[in-house]
Amino acid sequence: MNRFYTAVFGALTFAAMTAQAEDCHLSVEANDLMQFNQKTLEVPPSCTDVELTLSHVGKQPAQVMGHNWVLARAADLTGVAIAGQNAGRGHNYQAPGDKRILAATQIIGGGESTKVRFEAAALRSGETYAFFCTTPGHSAIMRGNLILVGARDTEVATSKSAKRPSGEKGTLPAATVAAGASG
Repeated sequence: MNRFYTAVFGALTFAAMTAQAEDCHLSVEANDLMQFNQKTLEVPPSCTDVELTLSHVGKQPAQVMGHNWVLARAADLTGVAIAGQNAGRGHNYQAPGDKRILAATQIIGGGESTKVRFEAAALRSGETYAFFCTTPGHSAIMRGNLILVGARDTEVATSKSAKRPSGEKGTLPAATVAAGASG
């Protein structure tokens, strides 16, 4: 009987781990019409690493209609895109060493795909993140939002120990603390 429970527990654990891992794999398609097929990507708080696959489903080569996928805080989108344009195609339209870039792929053309892996710990609940293509002129159209859904355990713990405004009782919601801390 113990083997039965061990086998069932093992199968359920494997299924849960597989489901969690699948949630941490994202994919986006780009095309020859300067479009991403996703406008919003969600990352569950259970992810430690996120792997994103960018597929160019168009036919044009990279030198004609190349695309990349860049992640940054939404407030940094314009600055990252301009710095990337100045860096040029040889640098995948990304300024070398630009600390505002949280994750990025190389430039790809039609029929190609590429992947990037990044730590989800760099993302904060309540912060607005943008993904976009930094090929000159593309970021105006090719953009979307990446959202960390839910709160991580550490953010919830922080909210419980956060100072309350004088006279209020209870705890502050996690989103309030995270948004205030992300400044």
